[in-house]
Amino acid sequence: MILPIYTYGQPVLRKEAQDIPTDYPDLKQLLADMFETLTASDGVGLAAPQIGKAIRVAVIDLDVLKEDYPEYKDFRCAYINPHILEFDDEKTETLEEGCLSLPAIHEKVTRPTRIHVTWLDEDLQPHDEWVEGYLARVMQHEFDHLDGKMFIDRISPLRKQLIKSKLRALLQGRYRCGYKTKALSK
Repeated sequence: MILPIYTYGQPVLRKEAQDIPTDYPDLKQLLADMFETLTASDGVGLAAPQIGKAIRVAVIDLDVLKEDYPEYKDFRCAYINPHILEFDDEKTETLEEGCLSLPAIHEKVTRPTRIHVTWLDEDLQPHDEWVEGYLARVMQHEFDHLDGKMFIDRISPLRKQLIKSKLRALLQGRYRCGYKTKALSK
């Protein structure tokens, strides 16, 4: 089932998400719905707060980037209770980011290119590894949502001031996008 994506201003996007128990009800269905929602909105990642749930669950599908990143062909993964343990600040990269919860807003964000992460996969198998490259960026973006943060929190005050009118329009439900959303004013 395609779920509405909560847009900027929704309180759940600023809440710190909670770890879930391994017997969380209907987890497989939730993950399937999140992947379906992600595909329908042409995104690469979706965190549970973006669908109104303050739980530590995210899905990432990088297959759409296979032309530019052949290593991500067929890459699709669910992250349950993910936590970034460490950032390798030795090397950072600045790239433009967008977000399904911030339609039509894109800004350059600097992030470490390598992170140490733990999570459970869809089969509840534990993972503890260093991740690098574009996947590390997407993980940081999605896991920020689980900590109540958004990529606009990582841009300069000047850039934030320059997009203030766009953010205000989002708060008022004045935006267009090609997927189902739930704005604050609706």
